[in-house]
Amino acid sequence: MSSRKRVFDLLRIINVASCQCPAHGYRGNVQVSNTTPSKDYAFEIKCSTVRYGLGVTQEVGMDLVNLGAKNVCVMTDPNVVSLSPMKAVLDSLVRNGISYSVYDKVRVEPTDTSLKHAIDFAKRGNFDSYVAVGGGSVMDTCKAANLYACNPDADFLDYVNQPVGKGKTTTEPLKPVIAIPTTSGTGSETTGMSIFDYEEIKAKTGIAHSALRPLLALIDPLHTRSVPQTVANFAGFDIFCHALESFTAIPYTERGPAPSNPALRPVYQGSNPISDVWARFCLQCLNKYFERSVYNAEDIEARSSMHLAATMAGVGIGNAGVHLCHGLAYPIAGNVKDYVPKDYGTEPMIPHGLAVVLTAPSVFRFTAASDPDKHLEAAAILGADVTGKKQADAGRVLSDTILKYMDIMKVENGLNAIGYSAQDIPQLVKGALPQHRLLKIAPIPQSEEDLSKILEDSLTLY
Repeated sequence: MSSRKRVFDLLRIINVASCQCPAHGYRGNVQVSNTTPSKDYAFEIKCSTVRYGLGVTQEVGMDLVNLGAKNVCVMTDPNVVSLSPMKAVLDSLVRNGISYSVYDKVRVEPTDTSLKHAIDFAKRGNFDSYVAVGGGSVMDTCKAANLYACNPDADFLDYVNQPVGKGKTTTEPLKPVIAIPTTSGTGSETTGMSIFDYEEIKAKTGIAHSALRPLLALIDPLHTRSVPQTVANFAGFDIFCHALESFTAIPYTERGPAPSNPALRPVYQGSNPISDVWARFCLQCLNKYFERSVYNAEDIEARSSMHLAATMAGVGIGNAGVHLCHGLAYPIAGNVKDYVPKDYGTEPMIPHGLAVVLTAPSVFRFTAASDPDKHLEAAAILGADVTGKKQADAGRVLSDTILKYMDIMKVENGLNAIGYSAQDIPQLVKGALPQHRLLKIAPIPQSEEDLSKILEDSLTLY
């Protein structure tokens, strides 16, 4: 017991003596208790190995040889399968003598039905490793297929987040996954999440477990040149909200309860000094490169920078978490009516990046009171002039900054523009309430009335 007390005393000394400058400090004093605290007192950063560079995809075959892979599943979607990123992957596998099978039936914005189809393929294949080539939908589908193929007797809902599923953890080691993103948005190449539409409740949910993280992420900016303008636009707004939500999430010292065992610490832990570094980096990239990357596919500097920003945002959200924009986006996407976006095919769907950003102006007006200085800092990094602005102005300033970006990118004018009306708000709130993992990471607790007001204010934006 005396040695435990000495450790706590040393931590207190370090906390008091540590640098408090903006580069190293962190708002709020860390409290260290001799008893098990009701709120958490630690955070941890987990991340896939990241390899970045033009043409780095050519190395994937060598990576699989180094892993000793003998039977590889390559997952992609019906669009990417015929594009240059997939050709580069298969050329590398053939060149290095890797035996593989291709699954190209991944659904953009996957559902529980589409996941089960991919899971059945993975179970039959008895694969020893996986390569995911595509956007977040492909990577999330690949993660789920790996999980259930390694746990063949599990019920589908066993690993799905509570309260929709049972939220169980896996004890079986998963096969290695190499993720090769072809879009710049989700950051799924570094996260332990797999997100899908659960058709029964008409809302997205997911599986969150550190074991889902890919072993290696190959970030090759050459792949971004084939991304259509609308896809680049909405994917960019996913980065945008990832950065803002992780930056403004509840501080890790305010999230509770503390885990009884470090293995039980959740994937989403709240904002922390390291995740804030990634968020600031992403916001800086958005300020400099977002518009350029959307309107000029040949601007390789801009598209490369956005590709890296997506990965860095993934590192941030993969440990800090996202909150209300994403929590509300899941029922917005899940209850789609007849909206068909350009460059996404012919079926009605609401792209994830669009679903998250439509409520962002209202969300950050709501959360600004939790930490006005951080909200003003975010607006400033995005290019707003915050000179002379007071803390009471923080929500409006950040909201106006977001709206400026949305206007430049010609984003639809609110929920009305994608088919929703005031009569749909109760159903959207109902779909958001089960998103406990996200809502609890918001810096301010919210009631059903609060969520309704955010959605109401998002019906028309400009």
